[in-house]
Amino acid sequence: MKVFVTGGSGYIGRATIEALVRRGNEVAALVRSDASERVVTGLGASPVRGALSDVSVLREAARAADGVLHLGQHAGADSAEVDRAAAEAMQDGAGPRPYVHTGGVWVYGDTAGTVDEDAPLSPPRLTAWRVDNEKRVLARAATGERPVVVMPGLVYGRSGGLIEMFYAASGREKGAVPCVGDGSNHWSLVHVEDLAELYVLALAAPAGSIYAGVSDQWPTALQVSEAVSRAIGRPGAVRHLSIDEATEEMGPVAEAFALDQRLTGARARRELGWKPVRLDALTELANS
Repeated sequence: MKVFVTGGSGYIGRATIEALVRRGNEVAALVRSDASERVVTGLGASPVRGALSDVSVLREAARAADGVLHLGQHAGADSAEVDRAAAEAMQDGAGPRPYVHTGGVWVYGDTAGTVDEDAPLSPPRLTAWRVDNEKRVLARAATGERPVVVMPGLVYGRSGGLIEMFYAASGREKGAVPCVGDGSNHWSLVHVEDLAELYVLALAAPAGSIYAGVSDQWPTALQVSEAVSRAIGRPGAVRHLSIDEATEEMGPVAEAFALDQRLTGARARRELGWKPVRLDALTELANS
């Protein structure tokens, strides 16, 4: 199978290309720079020069593939518009072939206990724009196309992702790891390698499907901060920040870190045979 991937040189994209290549797939990956080209080529993918705003490049790359994984995200005030146009171009190119779009479980807001993909939406400001884009993507299932949405939880592993960026790096710089509020809220986690496996499986999912990419690990935010403090050699060094303090330090993502979420990935396990194997996040984070 020939798969076109956006965001292939990124944190999740690198693990996903590896998972695709292991299964003998031919991968083409969108790249914007020489550095990105070196990354994807080193992983065994063929580079496609362009950006998420280059809709003609996206359309033709999707048309030449047997399936598309959209993992990339444009950074900027026009994120919603660029993502919507990119999705439309790739879906136009993919036609009846699989198109897998990336969302995120933060759109569910605080969850009252454990919920699945059918829970009501209550997104923080940071991800509110995703809701309309995902509805547009999924609506094309009615026309005979094969859209699928994968909604990752908070991704960890390989010393990367948001936990590394906003927690470990900050802890090393300031001597203590941040924690928004008292840290009693739960996070829905997934290891980057398990998430990569889900993306591969999603290429064979029924049209219109939505899957929460979470491995049913729900530690509290404080437990995560404490684990990261051990990883940076400062066990127990945690700085509790009010939401205003956290927003000043981290930006709007602080509101998302304060969410209390327990999503389950049972649907993906049941329908796709997804089997997450990295199930001890706190130990892994403490030893990363």
